[in-house]
Amino acid sequence: MRQYILRRILLLIPVLVGVSLIIFTLMRVLPGDVAVMMLSGGGQTAVDPEAAAKLRRELGLDRPIYVQYVDWVWQLVHLDAGKALRTDIPVFQEILRRLPLTLELAALSVIVSLLISLPIGVISALRQDTWVDYVFRVVSIGGLAMPTFWTGIILVLVLLIFFRWQPPLGYANLLDNPARNLQQVVWPVLVLGYYLSAAVSRMTRSCMLEVLRQDYIRTAWSKGLRETVVVYRHALKNALLPVVTLLAFQFGTLMGGAVVMETIFTLPGLGSVLVESIVFRDYPMVQTIVLLIAVIFTFVNLAVDILYAWLDPRIRYA
Repeated sequence: MRQYILRRILLLIPVLVGVSLIIFTLMRVLPGDVAVMMLSGGGQTAVDPEAAAKLRRELGLDRPIYVQYVDWVWQLVHLDAGKALRTDIPVFQEILRRLPLTLELAALSVIVSLLISLPIGVISALRQDTWVDYVFRVVSIGGLAMPTFWTGIILVLVLLIFFRWQPPLGYANLLDNPARNLQQVVWPVLVLGYYLSAAVSRMTRSCMLEVLRQDYIRTAWSKGLRETVVVYRHALKNALLPVVTLLAFQFGTLMGGAVVMETIFTLPGLGSVLVESIVFRDYPMVQTIVLLIAVIFTFVNLAVDILYAWLDPRIRYA
């Protein structure tokens, strides 16, 4: 196991190098000049070419691309990603300020997804082709069919019109003010959790149906074991491997894809600053955030692979 984990961590190096090269190259080929945007304030006003060239030299953007890439990697090795071009704030400082909210949204959304999807998937499999199964399948398909931005907007309109709900002004940190923080994140978490639960519940139902047809499950039934023991101790545990894989993928997707909910509910998370930085061509901020998301995604996949051995003792790592 230790050798397997060590190999996976070592494989992380070429993955991150590849991600850094791709995002670095893509940011440079996008149309638009960050020096012109900074001098014009992001508007369409004319900018003096000499002033723009001077600013490029000050930012180091006139150097060869490979030199800029090596300098950026060297900064990251020393845990210094530089300063954001748009705000002149250290990149890591801005990321550390916004990362907890995005992590909170992703983690709570996955938890809500599990609370919804596992009971629905298990009950649908046990009551296959009954009215209960049909109702739960409609609920699941509805979650897949409705995009999160539409569900979020509808939820906001319903809360405002029928319940006179007013969102709390200003973001409250979870550690500083838990009650106010939960008031701000509960609705986006419910929207994201319902959306994620749609796919997970369908996967759980399919896996449970396959496992329930296995010989060892029929043997457990024939021994007279209780339904809860057969379902949760024998069937569900073995049906969770594909579900865990899907959840890990969804968690990684949420790290970079929660920007819609952060925008609708005005939450200052990592996704919103990423989109703003892409529009403004803030190279250091975009490159560092994307690399951070890649690191988180990779370590989540590593944790899932290790979890496999606990869920299925037949799995062994050589």
